Parts: sequence; C-alpha cells; structure tokens
Amino acid sequence: MTIDTVTKTDVQIAIIGAGFSGLGAAIKLTQNGFTDYVVIDRGADFGGTWRDNTYPGAACDVPSNLYSYSFALNPGWTRTYSHQAEIHSYINDVAKRHDIASHTRFGTEVVDARWDEASRRWLVDVDTSGVRTQIRAEILVGAVGPLCEPNLPDIEGIDSFGGTIVHSAQWNHDYDYDGKRIAVIGTGASAIQIVPQIAKIAGHLDVYQRTAPWIVPRTERPYTTAEHLAFRFLPGYQKLSRGLIYSGAEAVAFGMTYAPSALKPVEMICKANIARGISDRELRRAVTPDYRVGCKRILKSNDWYPALDRDNVDLVTDSITSINERGIVTADGTEREVDVIVVATGFHVTDSPVFDHIAGVGGRTLADVWAERGMQGYKGSFIHGFPNMMLMVGPSTGLGHTSMVYMIESQLNYLVSYLKTVRAQSITRTDVRLDAQDGYNDFIQRRLRRSVWLGGGCASWYQDSHGNVTTLWPGFTFDFRRRTRHFDVAAYDISRALPEPAGTDTRPRADESATV
Repeated sequence: MTIDTVTKTDVQIAIIGAGFSGLGAAIKLTQNGFTDYVVIDRGADFGGTWRDNTYPGAACDVPSNLYSYSFALNPGWTRTYSHQAEIHSYINDVAKRHDIASHTRFGTEVVDARWDEASRRWLVDVDTSGVRTQIRAEILVGAVGPLCEPNLPDIEGIDSFGGTIVHSAQWNHDYDYDGKRIAVIGTGASAIQIVPQIAKIAGHLDVYQRTAPWIVPRTERPYTTAEHLAFRFLPGYQKLSRGLIYSGAEAVAFGMTYAPSALKPVEMICKANIARGISDRELRRAVTPDYRVGCKRILKSNDWYPALDRDNVDLVTDSITSINERGIVTADGTEREVDVIVVATGFHVTDSPVFDHIAGVGGRTLADVWAERGMQGYKGSFIHGFPNMMLMVGPSTGLGHTSMVYMIESQLNYLVSYLKTVRAQSITRTDVRLDAQDGYNDFIQRRLRRSVWLGGGCASWYQDSHGNVTTLWPGFTFDFRRRTRHFDVAAYDISRALPEPAGTDTRPRADESATV
C-alpha cells in the first residue's frame, strides 16, 4: 500500500508498547526533557500483559511492594501479592498522573518497522481501525515485552475440535464454564492460577501435564490497616519493606547462577507443599518434578495441589497425540470428551512473530539475524545491525527470582543516558559494534556454565533454538543496574552531524561517521 505524504508523522522517538516498560520509558523521557515522542499500542489503554491477561485467578508472583516503579510507590496495595485488576489499575493511575495518554495512540497496530539508511529514520507503518499511516522516528524503542504473543500448541487435529478453545491470554468471559467438561493443557504460571478457580465450577476437569513444576507456598494476605497507615505516613517505611523483599529475593539469585546445590532447601519446601496439598501417594509422585529446582520458573501457589486432589479433577500425564471433534486423545489411546479446551501454553518468547516485522540494515529482520546467531544483544538493549533502536526487556534480561520492574528501570537509566549522549554529541546514528556485542554475550554464556539452567535435565522456554539460554540475566540484578547506569559510547559505531557552514540556514547537514 502506498502511503501519502499527508499520512506521515515525524517524531524524535517512537515507543512501541504501553505496558510497564513502554510507560516507564515515556515517563522518564518526559522527566528528562525529551517530549517529542509517541507511544503506540494495539490495546485500549495502558497495561500490556496486565491489561490482556484477565483469566480467573490472574495475579503476580512478585510481592506488591517490589512489583511497582520505584518512583511511583503505591501505599494502597490491598494485598502482599497483587491481582491482575489492581496492577492494571495501578499502571493506568501512574500514566494519568504523568499525562502520558496525550502522547499515546491506542488501538494502533504496528504493521512493520524498518530502518531507512538514507534518511536515518525508522519508518513505522501502523494501522488504526483500518487506516494505514506511517510514523518516521529518529529513534525506536521496542517495548512490546516477551509475554505478548500467545503460543498455541501444534497438536494434530486441533482445528477440528467441535467445542470451544480458549487461550489463557485471550480469555472468553462470555462462555459459561459452569458444569462443563473442561480440559486445561499446561501446568505453568497461568495454569496453576486458572485450575483452582475453574475446578470449583467444572463438571469435570482434566489437567494435561507435560512437565511438573516446582511450587513453593504463596505467602499472600491482606495488608492491615496499620501497614497501610505506615506506608502512607511513615517516611521510608514502604521503601524499607521494598528493600527487604528485594534483598531476600537476591539471595535466590546466588543459588540459581553460582551454586545450584544451595537451592536444596527450596526443593524441600516444594516437596512439603506437595505433601500438604495432596493425600494420594500416586498423585504426589506424578506432580513431583524430575529435574532440579530452579531449572524452570519456580511457581507460587497454595491451592494448586488441593485442586488436583479434588474428586472432579484428573491429572493426565500421558502425552497428547491428537485432538478430534469430541475431545483429546493421548498416547495410551484414551479419548477424553470435553466441552472446552483451555490452552495455557504460554507465549512466543524466543520466536515471537514480532521479530519478523522489525527490519534493520539491509532489510534483515530480527528473526533473520537471531535465526543465524541466536537471540543476542548488548546489555539487553541494542542489537548490531539495528541502528538507533533500543529494546526493553531484550535478550538476557529475564529473571527467575525477582521483579522485572527492577530490570526495566535499569534499562530506563541506560535509555536516558543514551539520549542525553545523542543530544550532547549531535549523534545521528548509533549501532552497537559486533565485537562488543559478541564479547558481552560470551560473558553471559560463561556465567551460565555453572547455573541451574544448564544441565540437570533442564529444558525450558528459557532456551532458544540453538540450545542457548538467551532470555535470562545470570546473576544479581544490582550488577545489571551497575552495567546500565551510563551509556558506554565506546561500544558503538556512531555518526555525528557536522555543524552548518557559517551564514547558511537552508543547506542540508552532512554527517560525519565516527567509530569510537
């Protein structure tokens, strides 16, 4: 489709995504004097994954006081662990306080984003209610997040099912689940929240488990009136609470990265959780993982095991071979008829369709580059061959022990430092050097060698198609913050704008390329 010039918009910075990272970027830009930006999001308001995931029981597994911006603490959290609606409301309240909606295009889908070397701009084609326009930006901030593209299982015959199929990230609130025969595929973070809720109303529930998760008790409770008063009126109390939670979580990072044997007490807690929640010996055996704790995400729940122990719930551990019009067929030949299939199989993380629509130098997409070299970047932010583009929650930034908001704020420090450097040095083009990127990723892989995520029977979505762990940060998060505190321009190939000749106002500016 040809885009007429009147449909083009020029901005300094385009931010794709209005979740925690996109909103945080917009706020920090505004606070530091960068006001020529636009936020683009396909949803109707702010929130990202916390707007889209509305399944029964949806909640965060990071304590409330840590799962929030450090610059926007919320003394009004109702519980020690917040649920979806409250987090969604918090994000939109923060956006309102900073007037970010005035910079945001909601209901707008990014069709393609491509780097144009001639103009040194990102050309971002967007679609708003069928109207195609283009945004031309000097700098692109990708804040789509890893949990945005639902992953549907590749099961033979799934399209032939005559009942209803629901993905956890696209919950059907109009369907009446009461008394129905329900199948849940998956036992991950979403499933362990969904199953206890729908088990209460299902006529019968089959839970299909491929791999049993390690699950610790969830220490969730309402905050007391005294705690709310202290959060609101006692200076520093909420920051102290946040700091104590953070410190305790960082202790787990030591075991995950450097000494997996140190996680043995966590395994004992998980096994005690199984014994407390399930009475049947065979069922206990079936839900006990056969890999070391921490290899996959450690989950938190008090009601998952009691839900599996209900009379109307069956745990199915035989692999699914096909789906037909009536229900699900497993490897032992059993066919179980159901009315609705709930798919809780997570998201495309290392193979997101988004990667096919972001093209850098020479028209090569992120999908092209990462298919060859694996999902690599520099400090989780910049990728060689994609000038003037920074990713939020990019490669090797994920966590298995604490709040991603901490990592996001670390990247925001790096983003602001980058933009200040661009402004101070009149930089027009920034591309991380390949040797700097390779050196950084060698460092990441060296750190991972002793980690819980490699060996020990571990296989998870943390790994890419090359078998490398490319989603997780290996180590303490305060180390990542130290490394992202300042933009290290020496790691980049840059081009600067030359000053215009004296007495000339209209002559186009030339560029001076410089490798620093």
